[in-house]
Amino acid sequence: MNSSLKLKLLSATFLTLGLAACGGSDSATSERGAASQPRGAEYRADNEQPTEGEAWEGTTDAERPEVSQAVQAAKGNDFWWPQTLDLAPLRQNASDYSPLGPDFNYREAFLELDLEEVKSDIEALMTESQDWWPADYGHYGPFFIRMAWHSAGTYRLADGRGGAAGGQQRFEPLNSWPDNTNLDKARQLLWPIKKKYGDALSWADLMVLTGNVAMESMGFKTIGFAGGREDDWEPDLVYWGPEGEFLGSKERFAGGELEKPLGASVMGLIYVNPEGPNGSGDPLEAAERIRLTFGRMAMNDEETVALIAGGHTFGKAHGAHKPDDCLSREPAALGTENQGIGWNNSCGKGHSEDTVTSGLEGAWTADPARWTHQYLTFLFEYDWERGESPAGAIQYHPAGGEADSLVPDAHRDDVRHAPMMLTTDLALKEDPAYREISMRFLEDPAEFEDAFARAWFKLTHRDMGPRSNYLGSMVPEGEFIWQDPVPEVSNPISTSDASRLKQEIMASDLTVPQLVRAAWASASSFRESDQRGGTNGARLRFAPQNQWAANSPQEITEVMAVLSDIQQRFNEAGGRQVSMADLLVLGGAAAIEKAAQDAGQDVSVTFRPGRGDATEDMTDGESFVHLEPKADAFRNYYSSEARLTPAQAMVDKADMLGLTIPEMTALIGGMRALGATHGGGEMGVLTDNPGQLTNDFFVNLMDIGTVWEKIGDYTYVGRDRASGEEKWQASEVDLVFGSNAELRAAAERYAYDGGDERLAHDFVRAWTKVMNLGRPQEPSRG
Repeated sequence: MNSSLKLKLLSATFLTLGLAACGGSDSATSERGAASQPRGAEYRADNEQPTEGEAWEGTTDAERPEVSQAVQAAKGNDFWWPQTLDLAPLRQNASDYSPLGPDFNYREAFLELDLEEVKSDIEALMTESQDWWPADYGHYGPFFIRMAWHSAGTYRLADGRGGAAGGQQRFEPLNSWPDNTNLDKARQLLWPIKKKYGDALSWADLMVLTGNVAMESMGFKTIGFAGGREDDWEPDLVYWGPEGEFLGSKERFAGGELEKPLGASVMGLIYVNPEGPNGSGDPLEAAERIRLTFGRMAMNDEETVALIAGGHTFGKAHGAHKPDDCLSREPAALGTENQGIGWNNSCGKGHSEDTVTSGLEGAWTADPARWTHQYLTFLFEYDWERGESPAGAIQYHPAGGEADSLVPDAHRDDVRHAPMMLTTDLALKEDPAYREISMRFLEDPAEFEDAFARAWFKLTHRDMGPRSNYLGSMVPEGEFIWQDPVPEVSNPISTSDASRLKQEIMASDLTVPQLVRAAWASASSFRESDQRGGTNGARLRFAPQNQWAANSPQEITEVMAVLSDIQQRFNEAGGRQVSMADLLVLGGAAAIEKAAQDAGQDVSVTFRPGRGDATEDMTDGESFVHLEPKADAFRNYYSSEARLTPAQAMVDKADMLGLTIPEMTALIGGMRALGATHGGGEMGVLTDNPGQLTNDFFVNLMDIGTVWEKIGDYTYVGRDRASGEEKWQASEVDLVFGSNAELRAAAERYAYDGGDERLAHDFVRAWTKVMNLGRPQEPSRG
């Protein structure tokens, strides 16, 4: 999934200006470390460099102080004009940079691996403790579990972004998040494995697989592993929240609720503050945040309890000293001599019993390097009283000094400790719903183990999409509802079948705009971020997709009725069977060919069959709710519920579809010419011949004889410059192709004399790309 996630809207803060991030933290639920400078910090306060026009008079070159990188760095246009439409995500789609070259096939390379050999190598590494970073309890398993969890745990349901795919933990800002403190060392420990297997084993797959092997090496049985995550080669531009510094949370709750599409409750953490909201130490308040955050990340209450209880069975938290007293800055803030390793610890040994990450300290069980049921046993067996770690962090220990010597030290044979619990752990005991589940798991260990195994598999595979993307000999049998299962098609229609069906479709009463809108509604639900949605499954037939306002429910019902009759007649004739998923794509293709022919263009829309039809029982409707478009510039649809402006939402949608700037431009102009706007409205249809694939949209947009006047928040009217007569209506996403310099450059190419042929060619190519998104890959599981 090269460069597939493409989150964007915080790029000015962390990338364009080159500001250093900072922090210092520990486990999957930590919130400690220094705050970074906000974007508006004055650079000259530190270095007193001259501004433009000033000079270092009376000094030689050798005497002049070194100009800071922040001063020298080129400033993007969004520095000078913050409201400029950010097109960086689409430029990233265009580059899709990979040093592996266009002919490298990761699926083929991965399937050549001997996974048992890989697992054996990883397992051997677990107990090969290194002097430079010794293993707690002589076993790196808990450390690697945290690495895998934090790689996958950024996934969020609302937009499908985050997750393990791409191996983004290697890049900033994730690499330098406070919650990922010291995980740079985990990947250093794994380097011999990566070095041995090279391109055939991506970092993204290696980190998740290592988490699985870690659990199994400590006695827990996972339900399997799937490969297929291709590495990204550049950091994603990520909107992780509105805060300008790490460990902030107030701004994301400014409206009283956690801002969408965010999942984590604190900037720079995977989930929540382990000391409770704002360090309250209140388990019930913590429970509310846990439920909110894990819910945003696709987990229900049972899965949440299983993950917390199962994950905290292993390992310990590290807070032997105060982070601010010991830790250097994070990797992104340190010099080149550190070679990407940050959080250098100056206290004591700098590791082992002196390890510092979050400031929380201790283990949950008496055997932290082995799978046991002690976490839940201890949680309910003891009365827990509030205390502090050596670093001053809020945590809990058994009341009255009970069990003070129950837990061995991670490195010293002659030292013992009491078990500890975090505020977030006690939430599983104090919250009524969590308590009921926890008690059930306590009384039925087999049920607990099964629930944890399933939740762990979901956590680490949620963003991979359908099972057809899964690779390797360890893929579990069966399918889960969250994988959006679709029956495989064993005998897809032939080319001659497709031609006959297209003729029958065009002979019906369905119009070109109706067919184009229906095909687009089906295909454009795809999210490249987590490989969900798209035409495969034809879930446009039933709720919730057939009720989405963007899809014009009444029209979709009418189109589906006609296509269903065609499907039934074809399938009853015997022989090959056509799915509704393929039929929707065929209808769009037939309509575009007709529209191009009517405009004097001879084009052929490539069609690849093989999509299947899902059933309602195969569809998690509650999960699909999150795919509903609140804005779709391609249909000129915009809802008041949209969180972005129409132009910003256009870029976000195009990014989800993996489109480049030229592809987005061609699709917008072509669909306007086809009259494929939401509800068949005139907004943006800048042509006197709607339904024909012409370049009229661009020609009329560039017409200097038209003067535009704003008449609403995002709507405009175009008037004849001489007479003042109204000619067109348009939205912000229409006019931005004339006002934004980069988009105008792309649009002008289609407005040239004779540009209609170029548009037809580019439109068909971009359209075909969208129609094939989410199309099932050939099964290959090793």
